[in-house]
Amino acid sequence: MKTKNFRLVAMALVACMGVFTACNDDDYVGGGNDGNDNGGVVENNGTLEGSITSDLTLKSGNTYNLNGEFIIKAGATLNIEPGVKIVAKYDDRVDFILVEQGGKINAQGTASAPIVMTSTKEEPGAWGGIHICGLAHTNAEGGKGSSEIGGAEYGGDNDADNSGVLKYVRVEYTGYAFDEEHEANGISFYGVGNGTVVENCEAYKGSDDGFEFFGGSVNIKNMVVVSCSDDSFDWTEGWNGRGENLVAYQEAESSLGYDCDCLIEADNNENNYAATPVSHPTLKNLILVGNGGSKQGVRLRRGTEVEIENAEVCGKGSALAVESAETENALKDGVSKLSNVRISGTLNSKEGIYTNELFLEDGNSSEQTFDYASLSDIVKVNSWMNGWVK
Repeated sequence: MKTKNFRLVAMALVACMGVFTACNDDDYVGGGNDGNDNGGVVENNGTLEGSITSDLTLKSGNTYNLNGEFIIKAGATLNIEPGVKIVAKYDDRVDFILVEQGGKINAQGTASAPIVMTSTKEEPGAWGGIHICGLAHTNAEGGKGSSEIGGAEYGGDNDADNSGVLKYVRVEYTGYAFDEEHEANGISFYGVGNGTVVENCEAYKGSDDGFEFFGGSVNIKNMVVVSCSDDSFDWTEGWNGRGENLVAYQEAESSLGYDCDCLIEADNNENNYAATPVSHPTLKNLILVGNGGSKQGVRLRRGTEVEIENAEVCGKGSALAVESAETENALKDGVSKLSNVRISGTLNSKEGIYTNELFLEDGNSSEQTFDYASLSDIVKVNSWMNGWVK
């Protein structure tokens, strides 16, 4: 796959030197912004770039171009109606959507008219995805963090913070590589609060993670990740939201053309496994299907806690792996709970504290076989995926 490997500073300079863009508030091409908070409108085939400080509406059925960074500032709301398509321009500029603290994205598609965000280059790593920064907790040092993309502050003490609504939204071909340490996920949730509604979203063929959570308390429902080359779901820094109906599917490497990493990679804090508040999401109803290789399916590590009920995990060399004394002791002591989790192969315990025998005693099953040969097989048993999943 091809990614655009440029240093963040260099790319920021390029963005600010663009002919049509100045790095100022209320700066986007496409017309319709009257400078007030009463709802500007970009016309069909208009371009999104720069930043907004007042409300903006993208109208149903229209197509919009994304050219460089597009930032929703505090007090502004980006309203996206059903059937909208946003197409990132594949070039040497940074293409991403960033919602800063106090800003909102109100993207409400439908099953028959999902909102699609894609690229002119239909290839993993083509653009930078969505980044949402909220005021909920994070266990990053000092209780604050800076988003990997855009450098926006996140974190606080308002777990009920509301960053808007994402319903029936599909992001395709994300994973833009800003440099060796900064790649963009499909959707990144930074300290996002549980006042935010996230349902029926899909990350499709990205070159980094599908959905990643940096702390926060946001809840998610009906989430699908298809063939993202890094992790499908990833959390760190104290995420403690709820998740229901989560699907990850990785097409076979022989037909996809690239390998994929974990189906779930879960941390508390990579620098301090005991940092508080501890990551402790509660997840229910998962189908996670990998594309072979020796990598892990669900990888619980670095002090994370978790509660998982009713899950099927297969298609990886190690379907379920647990690492670090903190993570394994939480499972052994019942602080973390695995219930009706069915896996291919056996549980792999790095520390030997929470073993496959204890996993089975907790009411779970190992060495299982599954019949998910394609994504359509998963759709057949999940009616909520009908019509909008690619």
